[in-house]
Amino acid sequence: ARIDPLDLLQREEVAALDPTRYGLTDAGATYDVNGIIWTDPFSPYRSESGPNEWPLARIVQHMRTTYVGRIAYEYMHSPSKTERLWFSHLLESESQAASKMDAQRKRRIYGLIARSEVLDQFMQLKFPNVKRYGLEGGESMLPALDALFSSAAQSGVEHVVLAMPHRGRLNLLTDILQYPPVALFHKLKGGLDIPQELGASGDVISHLPASPSLQYEGAQKPIKVSLLPNPSHLEAANPVALGKTRAKQFSLLKSLARDGLDIDKCRPGDRVLCVQLHGDASFTGQGIIMEGLGLSNLPHYTVGGSVHIVVNIGYTTPASSARSSLYCSDVGKMINAPVLHVNGDYPEDVARAVEIAFKYRNYFGKDVIIDLIVYRRWGHNELDEPAFTQPLMYDKIRSRRSVAALYEEQLINEEVLVEDEATSLRTSHRDFLASQLSAADPSALPVHPPAVLSGPWAGLVWPGSADAVRDPETGVEHGVLLGVGRASVAVPEDFEIHPRLKRHVKHRLQALESGAGLDWATAEALAFGSLMLEGNDVRISGQDVGRGTFSQRHAMLVDQRTEGVIVPLNANLDCEGRLELANSHLSELAVLGFEYGVSWEKPDILPIWEAQFGDFFNGAQVIIDTFISSGETKWLKQSGIVLLLPHGLDGAGPEHSSCRLERMLQLSNDAFTPETASSANVNMNVVFPTTPAQYFHLLRRQIKRNFRKPLIVASPKALLRLPAAASSFTELEPGTRFQPVIDDASVDKAQVSRVVCLTGKLYYDLAKERQARQRPDIALVRIEELSPFPFRELLRVLQEYPGAAEIVWLQEEPRNQGAWTHVENRLNAVLEELGKARVVYQGRGEDAVPAPGIGRIYAAQQKAVIEAAFE
Repeated sequence: ARIDPLDLLQREEVAALDPTRYGLTDAGATYDVNGIIWTDPFSPYRSESGPNEWPLARIVQHMRTTYVGRIAYEYMHSPSKTERLWFSHLLESESQAASKMDAQRKRRIYGLIARSEVLDQFMQLKFPNVKRYGLEGGESMLPALDALFSSAAQSGVEHVVLAMPHRGRLNLLTDILQYPPVALFHKLKGGLDIPQELGASGDVISHLPASPSLQYEGAQKPIKVSLLPNPSHLEAANPVALGKTRAKQFSLLKSLARDGLDIDKCRPGDRVLCVQLHGDASFTGQGIIMEGLGLSNLPHYTVGGSVHIVVNIGYTTPASSARSSLYCSDVGKMINAPVLHVNGDYPEDVARAVEIAFKYRNYFGKDVIIDLIVYRRWGHNELDEPAFTQPLMYDKIRSRRSVAALYEEQLINEEVLVEDEATSLRTSHRDFLASQLSAADPSALPVHPPAVLSGPWAGLVWPGSADAVRDPETGVEHGVLLGVGRASVAVPEDFEIHPRLKRHVKHRLQALESGAGLDWATAEALAFGSLMLEGNDVRISGQDVGRGTFSQRHAMLVDQRTEGVIVPLNANLDCEGRLELANSHLSELAVLGFEYGVSWEKPDILPIWEAQFGDFFNGAQVIIDTFISSGETKWLKQSGIVLLLPHGLDGAGPEHSSCRLERMLQLSNDAFTPETASSANVNMNVVFPTTPAQYFHLLRRQIKRNFRKPLIVASPKALLRLPAAASSFTELEPGTRFQPVIDDASVDKAQVSRVVCLTGKLYYDLAKERQARQRPDIALVRIEELSPFPFRELLRVLQEYPGAAEIVWLQEEPRNQGAWTHVENRLNAVLEELGKARVVYQGRGEDAVPAPGIGRIYAAQQKAVIEAAFE
């Protein structure tokens, strides 16, 4: 097929396409094509009965028109015969009729690509030193998206969630997505695009979002297109778009069920479409693509098929050095996704390819890929010189006419357009942009501020506002807790659970009846169930989250005879809230991005990602750096995402010991002094709770607040079943809430000479050792919330130890890790206010790993850490 606009691919004629190879030499000979090809129902050769005779020349012409034009189809790799025949039938029976396009549509396509070219030329003239990542050479991306939105709207899709990188973003924003050019120019001139009082710093122009409602001919209602903000890290926004799409679809399903409508008529993808744009090099090179494709057909992650458009512009590195496959789209074959390669110099063929792709996606509910083969007139950006590395390609690019100019000439020749109309369109758009530039006043207020609290977020407040309730009461009535606890382990009589789980059920019921000895998993179930009764959904995602990495959760149970599954909280609680246990594939990066996308869409859901071990998060560091820690500051996007990261040194070796608490705290914008902390809007909460009750309140606080913040939990391993770490109902009932600092209630404060401040599970080792040594002069104060640092609470606690001459920070992590670097200056600020000496560090020394891999060394180090508290 003729798919390369630059015609650089050296291709020989394929011998298999020559009829003489098969002894077919007479062009006039006729053949019955029934059962050989799907024929055009309007063909003059078609026969309703008897042989369907075609001349050989007609057969060859038909097949070449279908398969050897400017669109190439890859679908024969599909293991599904149904899908292969579907494609063959569609392509071979519609090829002639589908190639016709009316004049009005052609003029619309021309308007899109001509205005795009005018914008790029205008930007180059007015802002020559700005990296705008223009679309010159790839203008066909716009008619591709326009055709996709039109097809989606006509099929009943109500929402499109769109993720894309920087290439062509400004062209799309200021045209199809109706972003005012004056707002763009306002920002380029240095004006604010975010209200200053919100305290956010914004982002660059190539990451701007938009969410217009577009009306297309033939559609019953407008279609809303949400272009998500994105970081510079390529492809990172794609799983976020998937998560947002699924959450939006889930909300629609719940609303249909609430209205008593048939939810079977709304499959995933029927109302919401995920569209992902990619670059060719990143589609091949970024592992998040493979992870995201791996999610596409999984039960808790499918969105009913995404449409992928690879804007194949070439990379500064030649393809021979950028990928090991012939086509950049070959990675999609891991899920047998069909691929349509199309020559971007022919916008009508581009629109045709998109429409076919959407038909496939809509019918089968699976991903499909469009390889839009174009070029870029400039280098990686407008300030780059691509001829340094690709001189021959750029000799050809610079000598050729633009996509818009070629299409304009075609339409003039077809008498669809006259030259004066084309000139007028370009001139009027250039004048419009000039007027928008003149109207941009950088000293004025933001021209087009993003919608902060709209749609499902309308009932919440900005986290930094005076109305923000940061410390709500989160206790629950005793009767509700008891009912939820019993429901969490109730199964039908004919349901046979694993014999070892009978003890799990028995212990939980005993703890519930006694009101004490509630372990971590029970407190979690009580938090989940109580939130569900209040109308909220809970979604927990990760590897083996149904049972829990440490076999502690068992929120889903499997019948040992039939392998049928039951989620007791869903089965037994009569409420609108649902618990979704999404056992994920073995991915961190895409899965965490997916859950973050869920959190953007639904403030009434508790979205949790649990790492198998705390250090597994580092496979998802890009999502944490570019979304979780900074999404609010860059894009005014709140998120209630919860990360559960099992943490604690217990002899497991260098890995699986630490959730790298120091990294999370370094990403926090927590204040360094009590004075600045009082008004600070901290970007995320980082906690290390030591009791199930504390964990219970943290989970409920995520929803009971009137705003949303990411919550990073250094969650337990050894404490999951430790009797000393159990909680009672009295710690969960009305009037209770999360405590940022837990004082030592077991000592006589007047006798204390040393206060050991610490965080995490080390407390229980020290409490046990203190009892053994009979040292009532040592107090153990737990700092449960590290960000924001609890200045006032800690000051209040330490004031009660007037005789404590020494304040110590003790941790089991190495000195260059853990919380020490975060707490040192903040603790000293509190001690300075109390008139006490600076805090003393005790614990392990500096190390390159979180823990040693040799058991004897670990044991000696851990013993020394514990003894240090009493020296």
